Amino acid sequence: MKTMNCKQLGGACEKTFSANTFEELVAQSKQHGMEMFQQQDTAHLKAMEDVKRLMQNPADMQAWFDKIKLQFEELPEDD
Repeated sequence: MKTMNCKQLGGACEKTFSANTFEELVAQSKQHGMEMFQQQDTAHLKAMEDVKRLMQNPADMQAWFDKIKLQFEELPEDD
């Protein structure tokens, strides 16, 4: 199992997510993002806008996503 926080995944806070795979971690992060959107959390809304801008250029978005996935893969397993 590996752990990353919201900021490391493009978000706005220190909430941590732990998972065995990057895909599981992304799913947890998306759920958190939806909760923060429903709460209209200003910091998270800004982070979402930043990601939305990235999405306008598929190559930039893929490079960003690949970078975060590599960071996950390079993390040591949690104790």
